[in-house]
Amino acid sequence: MDARPTIADVLRARERIAPYIHVTPLEHSTEFSRLFGNRIFHKLENLQVTGSFKVRGALNAILALSDEERAAGVVAASAGNHAQGVAFGAGICGIRATIVMPVGTPLVKLESVKRLGAEVIRHGETYDEAAACARALAVERKAYLVHPFDDPLVIAGQGTVALEIIEQLPDFDAVVAPVGGGGLISGLGIVLKELAPKVQVIGVQAAGADAMARSLAAGRRRSVEHPVTIADGIRVGTPGDLTLAIARDVVDQVVTVEDDEIANAVLLMVETDKSVVEGAGAAPLAALLHRRVGLSGARTVLVVSGGNIDVNVLSRIIDRGLVKTGRLIRIRVTLSDRPGSLARITRHLAELEANVLDVRHDRAFSHARLDETTVDFALETRGPDNAADVVRGLEAAGYQVEMLT
Repeated sequence: MDARPTIADVLRARERIAPYIHVTPLEHSTEFSRLFGNRIFHKLENLQVTGSFKVRGALNAILALSDEERAAGVVAASAGNHAQGVAFGAGICGIRATIVMPVGTPLVKLESVKRLGAEVIRHGETYDEAAACARALAVERKAYLVHPFDDPLVIAGQGTVALEIIEQLPDFDAVVAPVGGGGLISGLGIVLKELAPKVQVIGVQAAGADAMARSLAAGRRRSVEHPVTIADGIRVGTPGDLTLAIARDVVDQVVTVEDDEIANAVLLMVETDKSVVEGAGAAPLAALLHRRVGLSGARTVLVVSGGNIDVNVLSRIIDRGLVKTGRLIRIRVTLSDRPGSLARITRHLAELEANVLDVRHDRAFSHARLDETTVDFALETRGPDNAADVVRGLEAAGYQVEMLT
């Protein structure tokens, strides 16, 4: 099957995969709707089997294989979510699955693939390097290569997300989804342009991995040689031939967001909607937060594509988001090196409603006088206004304060 998938292919995909996947919730977000001045809905694919929409396409492709193809097994390359989908599908069918994953794949995704019974080969620094290895392995074993996005069966499987959205919310104006190689946005677009042609289909890429945006602008495939982003689910250097061709016809716009903006969106999803999402899953929210798209007053669906985030990465993202929003700051203060000096300044900080997270003294490398010490504070504040009040308050108390970045 090498032709562009149709709405009929998506309907067949839904029949194939329905016994094995969840119909994920479409939830209205009161807080984000108030913030943006419209109605925001989250399509929570982070609650999907394996924690990502990717299982839809991978499972559809594997279930469509002939007995002869199944006997040879399947091979795939993935940074994690597609790998889990392939491993899950192979387990259902009782066939061998080998997954090539980049060396830097988050541990939570790597371990999940192993638990699902797939053989894991770690190769390359990027998805594209892992994909080259997977292609060679598939040829060697005569196995079916389950491509993460440039496969009609995979695209049709991803399109089932749109079928669910239409049934859950018959009247909406726009859908915003993350874009890596283009499988999800292509599947969404195929369905929506057929069944709801007035709906805007908007894709979001990380600025450091914006190959689809570049390709659409250039009218031909363009690559990002070294894609870099914290959103590993969309860290793809080159879109597919098929997905690019489809995107030209069914995608209205592709915008980009910075990693700091994605980090901020991850943090807001955790705090505001109580949803743990990975970077790719937060990219659509980042695009709205930072005004990359104009959807004021529109009933808008954000596809929260996945929730498989490494806890260490989540910790760093939260810290970065707190810094960016002024809720985590570092200051340097020179104190008299005498008993009680530290106690006095911490009392000032308490009065200014700053929570002390870390304190570090520097005597040996400080440029202060011998009877002084330099102290760095990591402080939790209520936001940039409170942070500014902390600095002004300490200066009013006679301290010399330096903001550290």
